[in-house]
Amino acid sequence: MRPRALVVFDRLDLLEWQFCQRIARLTLFRPWRMTLQTASALGDWPVWVLLVVAQPWLQPEGLGHLMQYAATAGVAIAIYRLIKTRLCRERPFITYRSGIQRSAPARDRYSFPSGHTMHAVMFSVLVAAHTPWLLPVVLPLAVLIAISRVGLGLHYVSDVIAGAVMGYGFALLSLYLMG
Repeated sequence: MRPRALVVFDRLDLLEWQFCQRIARLTLFRPWRMTLQTASALGDWPVWVLLVVAQPWLQPEGLGHLMQYAATAGVAIAIYRLIKTRLCRERPFITYRSGIQRSAPARDRYSFPSGHTMHAVMFSVLVAAHTPWLLPVVLPLAVLIAISRVGLGLHYVSDVIAGAVMGYGFALLSLYLMG
């Protein structure tokens, strides 16, 4: 008998499959695929590490924010990994081999939640609180990163939504606790 969480994912997978298939088909358009691949690669880590390290130069309280961003990311990664390794939802390109084409490498086999989206939303909320003048750059990038995860066949929409909710929650908790 399959665990209850996996049965729920099976049902979600079926509901999301057609939508994900349509979105993934858009990557046949090469410029769009390259845009999504670039956004996804930036969301791997480089843009967020740069943002964290740049905090002391971006604002007077930057060193404190550097510590806050790093601590928040560390806690988020630990909880994210715990969830991901317990729920073990396979990626759409694995579950639906013939229906969804993968257009970028995956770090592992499992899909839920989207760590890229979690970090994109988390850092966007922290940027909104501390350096809102960076939002015109960070916000469109965060949206592109979230779209890229579905468009490249790496995540279901519900993975991205869960990652966004987690990122938002971690950022709010961080702002509440570390101000």
